[in-house]
Amino acid sequence: MRHGLSVTAGRAAPLGASFDGSGVNFAIFSEHADRIELCLFEDDGTETRLTLPEREGHVWHGHVAGLMPGQHYGFRAHGPYRPGEGHRFNPNKLLLDPYALRLTGQPLWNDALYGYRAGDPEGDLSFDPRDSAPFMPRCVVTDPAFSWGDDRAPARPLSDTVIYEAHVKGLTAQRPDVPHPGTFLAMAADPVLDHLNRLGVTAIELLPVQAFINDRFLVERGLRNYWGYMTMGFFAPDPRYMRNNDIAEFQQMVARFHRAGIEVILDVVYNHTAEGDQLGPTLNFRGLDNLGYYRLAEDRRFYVNDAGTGNVLNFDNPFVLRMVMDSLRYWVQVMRVDGFRFDLAPVLGRTAGTFSIDAPFFQAIRQDPVLAGVKLIAEPWDIGDGGYRLGSYPAPFAEWNDRFRDQVRSFWRGDQGLIGRLAKRVAGSAARFDHGGRLATSSVNFITAHDGFTLMDTVSYAEKHNEANGEGNRDGHGHNLSDNMGTEGPSDDPAIIARRDRRRRNLLATLMLSQGTPMMLAGDELGNSQQGNNNAYCQDNPIGWVDWDRADPDFLSFCRHLIAFRRAHPILRQRRFLHSQRRPQDGLPDLFWRRIDGAPMEIGDWADPELRLLAVELRMASGSPDYAAREGALFLVFNAGDAAQVCLPDPPPGLRWKRALDTAQAQAFVPAHAGAVEPIAAESVAAFHLSHEVSGT
Repeated sequence: MRHGLSVTAGRAAPLGASFDGSGVNFAIFSEHADRIELCLFEDDGTETRLTLPEREGHVWHGHVAGLMPGQHYGFRAHGPYRPGEGHRFNPNKLLLDPYALRLTGQPLWNDALYGYRAGDPEGDLSFDPRDSAPFMPRCVVTDPAFSWGDDRAPARPLSDTVIYEAHVKGLTAQRPDVPHPGTFLAMAADPVLDHLNRLGVTAIELLPVQAFINDRFLVERGLRNYWGYMTMGFFAPDPRYMRNNDIAEFQQMVARFHRAGIEVILDVVYNHTAEGDQLGPTLNFRGLDNLGYYRLAEDRRFYVNDAGTGNVLNFDNPFVLRMVMDSLRYWVQVMRVDGFRFDLAPVLGRTAGTFSIDAPFFQAIRQDPVLAGVKLIAEPWDIGDGGYRLGSYPAPFAEWNDRFRDQVRSFWRGDQGLIGRLAKRVAGSAARFDHGGRLATSSVNFITAHDGFTLMDTVSYAEKHNEANGEGNRDGHGHNLSDNMGTEGPSDDPAIIARRDRRRRNLLATLMLSQGTPMMLAGDELGNSQQGNNNAYCQDNPIGWVDWDRADPDFLSFCRHLIAFRRAHPILRQRRFLHSQRRPQDGLPDLFWRRIDGAPMEIGDWADPELRLLAVELRMASGSPDYAAREGALFLVFNAGDAAQVCLPDPPPGLRWKRALDTAQAQAFVPAHAGAVEPIAAESVAAFHLSHEVSGT
């Protein structure tokens, strides 16, 4: 025990542990506790307990003079243990500070981590007296100051954004040319930044980096939580991604990304925590104020489970909402990230269990001056009642559009009756998103993401192969809309390889030629495979890591040219929706769907289940202001059927059509002048643009 320490009143704000030069102020929320103890730890594990002396409203606080950054600490909360009433206080359990800026590591799984006696006939109604401190990580008092120099966020609009979803370890673990593979330092290394810049992506969306646990059931199988969707600390970067457990490593990564012109978006998990249901461990929130932090069922012994993970946070509680808002501001102001992707976002918008776009979270985030300028992306579904909310979010939120993924995959697989649906996706899913002043960039389009098949596996496997997860291949969804082209898994048949290559080009071309904000999965540009595993959440090994050694240079070159083509054509990057409205400057519609004979598509064409070719003429949207980038027109053809002869629209005087993209060719970007009728190969995408060039020049 340390001698000479004393605690004085301190302040109720800010929450967390704040070094002020003379010591550390501690403040923590608990509405229902009777007493909160601050626990200070020495290097040898010696613990000193000090009762926080003051309470202001529901915040307990105190100041300890002489403490410095680097001090290890935690809390113990005294109060009733009555699970049937929602209270699970147990002072024998060391608790993490919800506002901790740094943690020492992972819990070591032991029955002492649970508030109840494991194996007791009364289950979670029993009370466990064992001390959990020997098995708990510590919080660390941290000064987050960092010398940012001339750092400046790229602040790129969504219309100019191409998102690259990546895992910190997965992207870098198998790159021998970067320092400290698997860490933030590796992410910021020159070879990674050079790859991303040459590829042309403008924002990297990182799978969760906030501190998370390795689930006990995974550890007992010899596996780990790889993806990170089990958060135990909303302010602390996960120690496994830092070489020296120094948050400056994260800040350095962000600064280097910014210098490279790349924004950093974090995938954040505020819908649930790592404590699970009533049978889960007591790590922080449950022990500090179970009734305050969580939405409980009518029988308060149990938890609402709209996230499918055992619990959900209670956003009806102003202190829970405050914690999430403080966390978001911290990552923007102190760590300087550029945006967030919200996992299972409907949970955040549930008031008394019912989703509303006017929920406190949405109201708070839209009025917040710090968050007003960052990118906000919702995963628009959870498993609760009415949980599928695609298109329901207020501006400025964008949303992951799973219908784009599913219907584009189905179209290229050759499924019937997809022409109308593909048209909606190519045009930005306006029926879903064009309301409330939202932009045409609101739809985040993707073919693949971390959850599901990679692009290579989408064209190589008809079924999931998740045996390595240890769940008898029962985990992961079966609705993959994939196609193995005749052989399950890798093939050495040249015809199958060629067809898979073309299908990959078609899928990615559809993504980059569509209105909305494109997102691609890290490694897809290289031909990365997860061996048919569509749920690699626990595969912290080569199954889940990007394989750089087997990179496909031809497909990488195609991806670079494709992204550059999108960047070069403002028509593909519009903020306004296209509704086939005539433009005042030329009387031409901004969107025109055509048959192969050049005539307009009619009702019978849209209803034809056998039709597998979609052709569209695109212009800048009607109503685009004079200062918007100008471009004549693009003509796009998506052909999942047989070869066809397609009539091109009549070009304006002095111009002619030029074929710029043909995915039927391995060298897909070889420009060629086009005639009035153009051959379109089977299973291919073609793109034409207007050119002033004449034949022979």
